[in-house]
Amino acid sequence: MLNMSTKSDRRMTQATTIIFAVAAGLAVGNLYLSQPLFEIIAKSLGVSSSSAAALVTVTQFGYALGIFLLVPLGDVLNLRRLIPLILSLSAIMLISAAVAPTFPILLTALGGLGLTTVAAQLLTPLASELAEPERRGRVVGAVASGALIGILLSRTVSGFVADFLGWRAIYGIAAVAALILAGLMRTIIPRLEPRHPVPYLRLLGSVFTTVAQHRTVPPTLMISAATFAVFSLFWTSLTYLLTAPPFSYSAGQIGLLGLAGLAGALGARRAGALHDRGWSVKATGGALLLLGLSLLGAWASSNSIIGLIVVVIVLDLATQTNLVLGQTRLFALPGSARSRLNTAIVVSNFLGGAFGSVIAGPLWAFGGWDAIMMAALTITLIGFIIWIITRSNRLSDIT
Repeated sequence: MLNMSTKSDRRMTQATTIIFAVAAGLAVGNLYLSQPLFEIIAKSLGVSSSSAAALVTVTQFGYALGIFLLVPLGDVLNLRRLIPLILSLSAIMLISAAVAPTFPILLTALGGLGLTTVAAQLLTPLASELAEPERRGRVVGAVASGALIGILLSRTVSGFVADFLGWRAIYGIAAVAALILAGLMRTIIPRLEPRHPVPYLRLLGSVFTTVAQHRTVPPTLMISAATFAVFSLFWTSLTYLLTAPPFSYSAGQIGLLGLAGLAGALGARRAGALHDRGWSVKATGGALLLLGLSLLGAWASSNSIIGLIVVVIVLDLATQTNLVLGQTRLFALPGSARSRLNTAIVVSNFLGGAFGSVIAGPLWAFGGWDAIMMAALTITLIGFIIWIITRSNRLSDIT
């Protein structure tokens, strides 16, 4: 007889939600460990700063590939086994990065890290599945906020560890954390009913058919990708701005700005409740407007650290609100393809993020902070136009 958990065993309690959020943050934070470090890594391994900046891009492309290839398996495989396995593989990649003797080996290790550090995107749809429908938005918001908090804190912790122990140490520490998480998730994740088996290639193909099946999905993906492109462009470029005069900050000082972003992420942790109240589409437009205002503030604050701290808080609040609302809107759609819908939105997000980080270097070289801000505002405007066109029909369609 199958050993299934009861409905009460599978409920997302507050404690379980917090553990999922912490695990998501620790897992996805691995993607951004190198972001405040690429100047240090460049000097250590004898490459240019622009070459070292590719570490962020390669990690994000690897992550998008991992989301597409691995996360759909969450709809068909045993998550109590899959998630610990994925965490263990990411620990191997982290160890490889910590001991990498050359830049090409480090680049390869971080590409592999991106490919395997996808546990957070298996946990988010699982949390949605386990949550009661009336609490789904709040639960997804909490877990997704944990992931963003992990991204922001990873920059702060990475910068401080690099200042005191060197850049390699943070990868070793993260490897230990991943192995601890692997054991914890094996204990925390409840036993679930067996999932309907689907051949792997058909499963991957069904990601596209699932996107095409629901009218609300394509515009949600485009708006979310535009938001994350701006987020990545801003944070990657901020390193250029703060390492140059008049700031000339160290990696640890740059990482401190992640604490300011943490305030914005905490402020947005209940964004999912806006969906629960039926305000998802209107709040998405409001978040896009707030994102645009934060960028105008960033443009005006290029020489003011106080102004940039305020901008970071507001920008991260707007970003997280938009990302949570997009995910929750997709998870509310009928059917049992939450992992595939999550695959679609996260791949879109991180392709957008990779685009933002790719253009940061050339834009900085071409026109500095002015060019960065003009590009970010243009991307935000595109997202807002998509929202205006689709808000009254496609975005509101949850069938």
